[in-house]
Amino acid sequence: MVKKEAFGNTTDGKAVELYTLTNSHGMEVRIMTYGGVIVSVKTPDKAGRLADIVLGYDTLTPYLSKNPYFGAIVGRYANRIGGARFTLDGKVYKLAANDGPNALHGGLKGFDKVVWQAESFQKGDAAGIILKYTSADGEEGYPGTVHVTVTYALNDKDEFHIDYQATTDKATPINLTNHTYFNLDGEGSGDVLGTEMMINAGHFTPVDSTLIPTGKIGSVTGTPLDFTKPTAIGARIDDKYEQLALGHGYDHNFVINRTGPGLALAARAYDPKSGRVLEVDTTEPGVQFYTGNFLNAVNGKHGHVYNKRDAFCLETQHYPDSPNKPEFPSAILRPGQTFHSTTIWKFSAR
Repeated sequence: MVKKEAFGNTTDGKAVELYTLTNSHGMEVRIMTYGGVIVSVKTPDKAGRLADIVLGYDTLTPYLSKNPYFGAIVGRYANRIGGARFTLDGKVYKLAANDGPNALHGGLKGFDKVVWQAESFQKGDAAGIILKYTSADGEEGYPGTVHVTVTYALNDKDEFHIDYQATTDKATPINLTNHTYFNLDGEGSGDVLGTEMMINAGHFTPVDSTLIPTGKIGSVTGTPLDFTKPTAIGARIDDKYEQLALGHGYDHNFVINRTGPGLALAARAYDPKSGRVLEVDTTEPGVQFYTGNFLNAVNGKHGHVYNKRDAFCLETQHYPDSPNKPEFPSAILRPGQTFHSTTIWKFSAR
């Protein structure tokens, strides 16, 4: 089932709509057209009790100001581009430096800060919405007019599908993800250090002091970044390890173990208190595991205050700074090609 309602207006007067997707089990996902933001996700715990497991705000206004990308579609290039510049086909493109010396999450006004056009659909057991946005040539410094479509769909298996597509009229970097912050015990319930995380990755991309990948591919073996077996997020998060010190915790891109193209398991999180499980499958080569290290007294939903490590993100993606790292999988989209990426969140309880 899909329900649509008004959710206020942006500062320049654009109307924002809120869509509620519900499946036959009562699982519910709410999405707004500003930033394609996933405003809430209500799933049952092991006793069948529903709770909202993603961080965010009750109203539109806070999303318009100091929002740490809660639930948003992130682009044109998710994550960081080193030195806020890249060279493509011999030409240098300069971007806004909005994260120290680097470009982060698409710039000053990325895909998270625009109003998307939306239409709802019902197909079989799936209820969803199709979001569309056209990014103009030169927007935030990126070349090419890019037409982007993001489809969100909730089915009766308690799976939430995110499907990204994009085309361009000039070669351009494309890296799209969703920046939902999860707390499987319920948003506002405290930290996620007891959540058990499994990341299907034997390698990661080590970063420098500004969190830009060095270009090397590092092994997780023998490090606090080894989540090949389920491990509590808090078990090693404060270990004396250079990469953890640089990220103030986990804020790293993991290289997903793959046997070929198509969907692969990226990660599985389990909360022992609620029994909730989140499994993430994706067609992307990497996943950024982030532990909310920079949350600081954020006034969130229902009067809850969010602090450091009160959530985790699993952002499926191409590797950070790929436009400047020819050794990484290419994130360049060219005319005549279609960018296509799928991520599935599978919810359950045990």
